[in-house]
Amino acid sequence: MTTERSSFESVFGTAPEVTARAPGRVNLLGEHTDYQGGFVLPAAIPQQATVSLRRNGGGEHRLYSANLNQTLTVPLGEVGTGFAPYLTGSMALSGVEDALDIWVWSDVPSGGLSSSAALELATLRALRELYGLPLNDVELALLGQKVEHEYVGVMCGIMDQMASSLADTWHMLFLDTRSLERRKLPLPADPLSGTAQVLVLDSGVPRRLAESGYNERRAQVEEASRLLGVPQLRDVTDLSMLSVLPELLHRRAHHVISENARVLEALDADAARFGTLMNASHASLRDDYEVSHPQVDVLVALLQAHPQVYGARMTGAGFGGAVVALVRAGQAAQVADSVLAQYTGAEGRMVVP
Repeated sequence: MTTERSSFESVFGTAPEVTARAPGRVNLLGEHTDYQGGFVLPAAIPQQATVSLRRNGGGEHRLYSANLNQTLTVPLGEVGTGFAPYLTGSMALSGVEDALDIWVWSDVPSGGLSSSAALELATLRALRELYGLPLNDVELALLGQKVEHEYVGVMCGIMDQMASSLADTWHMLFLDTRSLERRKLPLPADPLSGTAQVLVLDSGVPRRLAESGYNERRAQVEEASRLLGVPQLRDVTDLSMLSVLPELLHRRAHHVISENARVLEALDADAARFGTLMNASHASLRDDYEVSHPQVDVLVALLQAHPQVYGARMTGAGFGGAVVALVRAGQAAQVADSVLAQYTGAEGRMVVP
């Protein structure tokens, strides 16, 4: 593959003014809780989105995706289609009025690892640098979330953008998504073998949030909180309160409330207990929240059955995408080879490490 600068130059005939990057993320625990004010435990992954840009002095944006080998032209003031809204939305919300040439490339796999948030945050970081915007990393994350809501059409919570903006690859980021209070924590450890490894496998099952049941699930838990008379399900800790809900909303709310409890228990859990909580999280996402996929369930089951794995679950919004496992130190590559050799029906691959 060519270098970033030469790739930009080969498309636009000149060098970019700035280049910025932002990572994808894997969520270890705390799924579908962030839009109900809950708790999450993501970490950044090594894969990143890269955005290079320059002002072109014209009347339209020229947007090039190196992944797609595709150029889109979008007149000033318009949003565009395809991958354009992530970029034009970021420009609009940043107050940028210039026409820009933008080159993007990402090695963050789509489906559960926040490839969209990585693209948004890389774009926003580039715009911050180019224009000297007085925005801190939390404000960038909030802008990225607003891009999803207003330009992409996905009513996501704040976890993905906060993780892409603030997390690193060697800690978990414990985030209270209501207050945005946060702290970095070490990865879970085993008293005998040391700090566990995080293994991420792509199930090979594609999904797209705006076309999935994501917004439907959000509407369901918002209705559950309304019926319970609370601002958000974050405010419910007594599961017996759910008895007044219709059966479907009961299951949806049960997942969110029990998932918050799992995250809080995980904060001081060793690797074995953390893995047990991951297994319970997957069962809840599969059965109560119904956002898993049969192929994802197969891959998770293979991981959970492996003797070097503490626990495994789907990660991200679901309906396909990636799975995450907590693995005994030094065993991640061996576990990946073993599990993927048994996995059939879709093309799975190791993402991390």
